[in-house]
Amino acid sequence: MPTIISAPPRARSVAAWALQVLLAALFVMFGVRKWAGGDAITASFEEIGAGQWLRYATGTTEILGGLALLCLPLAGLAAAALAAQMVGAALTQVVFVEDGSPVLPIVLGCFALAVAWLRRDRSVETTQRLRLRLLAATR
Repeated sequence: MPTIISAPPRARSVAAWALQVLLAALFVMFGVRKWAGGDAITASFEEIGAGQWLRYATGTTEILGGLALLCLPLAGLAAAALAAQMVGAALTQVVFVEDGSPVLPIVLGCFALAVAWLRRDRSVETTQRLRLRLLAATR
């Protein structure tokens, strides 16, 4: 029977932290750039056709998600949410942006999925704790 070889816990943790810090820096940077709203960013959101509110909403979720990647109990959940956002970003690049490229959102989404996978045990633990607190609060 074949066995699955997994990385030692320390190597897995180091890899997860390295990806988390990299992604946090990138997502916070991209979010701040969206809030700053240079001409190119403003024009790209006009091209999408949803208005500038989407630029602010996207920038906010990128900043908050990037910061949450650095908070261990939230890291896996934040990574999963950011990966979902990158799916939307990749689709937007293909469908709405003339000469858009989905490469960066796809790469960032894959890295975010890797973090979500590496932090899956902590994510389950966090959601169970939250569920118990919500149940206790409703009684």
